[in-house]
Amino acid sequence: MTSSDRVKQLTEQGVSFPDPDSVFVGDDIDCACIEPGTTIHPGCRILGSATSVGPGCELGAEGPVTLRDTQLGSDVVLAGGSFSGCVLWDGVAVGPNAHVRPGTILEEQATCGHAVGLKQTYLMPFVTLGSLINFCDCFMSGGTSRSDHSEVGSSFVHFNYTPHQDKATASLFGDVPLGVMLNQPPIFLGGQSGAVGPVRVTYGTVIAAGSLWRRDQLEPGKLVLDLPGRKRLERTFTRGEYGGLERIACNNLHYIANLHAAYWWYDRVRRRFRANLPHRQRCLEGGLAQLRAMVAERIRQLAKVAANVAERPHESPVGTEVRQRLVRAWPAMAAALALPDAPPHGDPPEALLDGFGGSDRQTDYTAAVRGLSDESRRAGTRWLSDIVDEYVSVWDHA
Repeated sequence: MTSSDRVKQLTEQGVSFPDPDSVFVGDDIDCACIEPGTTIHPGCRILGSATSVGPGCELGAEGPVTLRDTQLGSDVVLAGGSFSGCVLWDGVAVGPNAHVRPGTILEEQATCGHAVGLKQTYLMPFVTLGSLINFCDCFMSGGTSRSDHSEVGSSFVHFNYTPHQDKATASLFGDVPLGVMLNQPPIFLGGQSGAVGPVRVTYGTVIAAGSLWRRDQLEPGKLVLDLPGRKRLERTFTRGEYGGLERIACNNLHYIANLHAAYWWYDRVRRRFRANLPHRQRCLEGGLAQLRAMVAERIRQLAKVAANVAERPHESPVGTEVRQRLVRAWPAMAAALALPDAPPHGDPPEALLDGFGGSDRQTDYTAAVRGLSDESRRAGTRWLSDIVDEYVSVWDHA
């Protein structure tokens, strides 16, 4: 069967092609996974056996889209760009010239402007990114709706590669235990700014435009400003000599711990909202696969830090105790950070699940979460927080 044959089959299924001869559909595509009501514009390439597209999507309205091994929910709009190994839930919209790579999950109604680069990026519902942004190795949550959302201003850069040649730099803007409840104040990262990972920034924070952020902001509801100074700093650089090594290790553990919490939320809670809707099932399984890969990637990057430190154990007395502790404990830490077969503190509490009891399994996910009682939210947050604490404490036991 040729690409033209597959385009014809999809057309008969209810997929629209304004210029069918200009679209390529790979021979590894399962046509049953491209649902009716989708429009695929000229120049698009649909590839990969894991690719699925829910109903009502629109691909390539402003430029060609390459879609490879990616799962789309319903009503996803991709104006143009490359999307590989990612999961985009219902109502996601991404502008033209996007570069979205593996380890990316965009949840309901998250949006991005033009020329956005994402990799190992997890945006919870409603989070909005402007244009000309690099937001790799980041998690972001906060906000309650499309009119009350966390936002990243245009020309924001997350600096995620170090001169030690590692990426143990993932940053948390918000967290999973509170973020999944869709009831937290939004976070605002001003435009023409940057953050040097790994940092942790809590809800209600506003980082002023033009800032270069290098520290944690854990007190909520603050407007903060950190403009690049004029003072010149010059000193010898030694690879493997990390400034603030304990903070780097702890922030990485916080990030990994939140990925664990997200994984079990998907596996034990979001799973309730997939029944009888194939695109939701495929997005769920794709999300679980990406979260597993994201945990593995963060462990791999922290392992690089431990290896760099181990190679230069006597070059500097700075932070010797912390360095020795990390090197000594890393094998056991790595094993403890791997995803287990079941949540470390058991299944979700009944007080949380009962809160969803009246929801039809085809109910909109965000509507169901926003309909939870305060008691159900608190129970769910406690369960997820216990999971996070389990993995953060790995450092205390090192």
